Amino acid sequence: MSAARIVLQLILYCALFTLMVKAGVGSNALNGLFFYPAPVRERVYELGLTDRETVGRRRKRFMTAFFAVMGISLILILRVWNGVRAFREGYGQALLFLEVMNWYDGIVIDRLWVGHSRFWVIPGTEDIPFVQTWGQVLKKRLILTAIWLVGAAITAGIVVILP
Repeated sequence: MSAARIVLQLILYCALFTLMVKAGVGSNALNGLFFYPAPVRERVYELGLTDRETVGRRRKRFMTAFFAVMGISLILILRVWNGVRAFREGYGQALLFLEVMNWYDGIVIDRLWVGHSRFWVIPGTEDIPFVQTWGQVLKKRLILTAIWLVGAAITAGIVVILP
C-alpha cells in the first residue's frame, strides 16, 4: 500500500471529522455547548440561553452519530478500500487513523479552529476562557493516545471477523 494512498485516506478521514463537528453544531455554537468547559456551560444556563436537558440530548445525539459514522468509516476504509484481512495489519492501520484523528482534533479543531474563530464565542461568556491551553491539549491527547491503543484493537478485531 502506498504512502500517498494512506495520506489521502487520512486527509479524507479528518475532513469527515470536521464535517461531523460542523454538522453537529450547525450555525449556532450553542448546539455544541457540550464541547465547552463547565464554567462556560454554567454561565450559559444562568443566562437562560439553553438548559442542561437540551445540552444533554444534543450531546447524546451528536456522540452517537459521530462515533457511528467515524467507526463505520474507519472499518470501511480498512476492510474495503485497503483490503485488510489480518489483525496485525488492521491494528496498525486503525491505530494510525485513530491517533491522527486524536491529534488533529486537539491541534486543528481545538487550538486553531475554536481558538481563532469568532463563531465559537458565545455572547455573554466572552470573559471565560474556553479554548484549551497547549498543556491541556497535550494531557488530553496523551490520555486518548492510550485509549486508542484499545480502540484500534477493537476496530481491527471487527475488520478481521467481517465476511
